[in-house]
Amino acid sequence: MQRPFTPVAAVPVDPRRARVHEEGWQSWSPSGAYALDDAPYRPTDGNWATVCYRPGVTVPEGAFQGEGLLALDPGDGAPVRLWAAPDPVREVPSIRLTRAGTVVEISADGPVKEYTGTDVQTLLAEWAAGLGLAAPRPAPTVWCSWYEYFTAVTEDDVHENLRAMDTLDLPVEVVQIDDGYQRALGDWLTLSGRFRSRAGIADAIRARGRRAGIWTAPFLVDPSSELAAAHPDRLVRSADGGFAHAGRNWGHDLRVLDTTHPDAAAYLTDVFRTLRAEGYDYFKVDFLYAGALDGVRHDDTVDALTAYRSGIELIRAAIGEDAYLLGCGAPILPSIGLFDAMRVSPDTAPHRRPEADDYSQPGQDPAEFTGAARQWQHGRLWTNDPDCLMARPAVETRERWAAHVEATGGLMASSDRLLSLDPWGVDTTRRLLSGGGR
Repeated sequence: MQRPFTPVAAVPVDPRRARVHEEGWQSWSPSGAYALDDAPYRPTDGNWATVCYRPGVTVPEGAFQGEGLLALDPGDGAPVRLWAAPDPVREVPSIRLTRAGTVVEISADGPVKEYTGTDVQTLLAEWAAGLGLAAPRPAPTVWCSWYEYFTAVTEDDVHENLRAMDTLDLPVEVVQIDDGYQRALGDWLTLSGRFRSRAGIADAIRARGRRAGIWTAPFLVDPSSELAAAHPDRLVRSADGGFAHAGRNWGHDLRVLDTTHPDAAAYLTDVFRTLRAEGYDYFKVDFLYAGALDGVRHDDTVDALTAYRSGIELIRAAIGEDAYLLGCGAPILPSIGLFDAMRVSPDTAPHRRPEADDYSQPGQDPAEFTGAARQWQHGRLWTNDPDCLMARPAVETRERWAAHVEATGGLMASSDRLLSLDPWGVDTTRRLLSGGGR
């Protein structure tokens, strides 16, 4: 339930020149700057409100709202102002801006602290630097199976691209297997019929001088999984006694692993220890918003954000400090201090416009909008992941998308069937993998 908002400030503005920066809740939530007469991007249906925005939080029409961070350039020469959560990993207030003529009114549903500066991106960067985090370690270069094969990826597909990396002389350090190797969400150690041996393919990757990476969505559970059937007590419940709802995807209404349950925590630890022992040392953990959803947990003294952070800490302990950890679909501020790299935008896609016309959904336009607006996070909170390069001829406006990925200087990952690349695609992939994130 959303808490009441209380007034924070009233600021005179030039309505024609003022700009407002909204910081979205998680990786996929639209974030960026708007003019006062713009209509900010909002969810186009209830499912995306749960999966890609801050669940349970509705913004009134005509208002702007940042989750833990909201910045204003008044446009009249006065200093830029930032309102921020004082303790962003433990409490993330919603911060709202409404306009009343030539004055904007700021309110929040929790404590905020005010900062001033010269421009929005610089002020956000100064706020991030003030947290005092160590600089992130250099990011490896990556090939990822997702944007070519999606859930239909096979072990043979991975082997083909391994050979192509050598043939094309591409500087790929990590070969990351994405969604599709597992039988079901939650059953991470049970293979789908498209893979023969998870340890065997990790060995094959390493034998070619590359590192093995793997994808999971550690807090999501498919209701058809063995985990859900055998251990319903390990799932977060709703207040009415049902299962907490993490949205609908893959054709299922998804459930949430309760990492405050000792057996669920032990299971999660075993999954990641096993993957690490098999030779994987690069982990993309996805759909992490689920771990921060409200619900009834085994330990009722633990709030949702604490449960989320504890779950990520379990994963880090299982894989070791030397493994590389990339977050995605993650609540941004509660993730501070936990990750080497973070996806800072919605998914890209072979097309520009977002699916369902929702700026949290896959598309190059929303990925560029939010990715550019979160450039202040890069090198201060983590290495930014702008999402994968796609350079094959069939990708719409591939040149523009490649330019965006390159400009971020963040994590560089290719996600094409490498043998489908034409000369421009090979050259661009080689050039980008030789550069950013270092």
